[in-house]
Amino acid sequence: MIWPSEDLWQALVAWQSGLTVEVLTQIDSTNTELMRRARVGHTDPVLLVAEAQTAGRGRLGRPWHGQTGDALTFSLGLPLMPRDWSGLSLAVGLSLAQSLDPEGALGVGLKWPNDLWVAQPDMPGGWGKLAGVLIETALTAGAAPDQPRYCVVGVGINIAPPQEPGLSTAPLGWQQLSPQATAPSTLAQVALPLLKTLLAFEREGFAPFQAQFNARDVLHDRSVSLSDGRVGTAQGVDASGALRVETAQGSERITSAEVSVRPQ
Repeated sequence: MIWPSEDLWQALVAWQSGLTVEVLTQIDSTNTELMRRARVGHTDPVLLVAEAQTAGRGRLGRPWHGQTGDALTFSLGLPLMPRDWSGLSLAVGLSLAQSLDPEGALGVGLKWPNDLWVAQPDMPGGWGKLAGVLIETALTAGAAPDQPRYCVVGVGINIAPPQEPGLSTAPLGWQQLSPQATAPSTLAQVALPLLKTLLAFEREGFAPFQAQFNARDVLHDRSVSLSDGRVGTAQGVDASGALRVETAQGSERITSAEVSVRPQ
């Protein structure tokens, strides 16, 4: 594949000095690689792209494998120091959704806390999962707790229609919505807006993104079940990115560290 590495680098480095762009033919996981580098003190800003991943990871350790051309898998790593990290995965998901589907005409929505879903009435459950986000952080070597952390934002976007039966939410390929899409062209769409989102989040936190997230929230006003057994109605997210759920016990705030959420 031909990647727009030089053009991407020129666009990105204008916003983040010292940033480099690397494209690898194959790796176990772009997130794992950047976290390995961070542990030995290599915390320079970098966009690391893999044409194929052999041991990609999603939230809660779920596997995410990407074969060459079938998926876009990359990680963006850079030092960040926001006042509050809450809601970062939501801001990242929103950035991806707005880059891929600016006007919402294709129905790309956000499933709290870190997935892109699209309504697909002909699929089991009525939804297709287009993309996922995994965020990890590490303190740089020798840094005090109040210093910037190295933040690794991992993104996986299905490009070709995946053939992975048995998943709780059927996977959806971006080419099913945008037939001419390729992994390189999709990276060119999402990379710069994602970097800008991370820098804006560092300055302002999640609150400025709240209304835009809620506008694309696929769970809003839907009955949901929580992995701890509770059920209720999702009522959008608050200014910190916590999901609000109306349960029999009243309105409750749910964070991604506590439970997972599924539409009923």
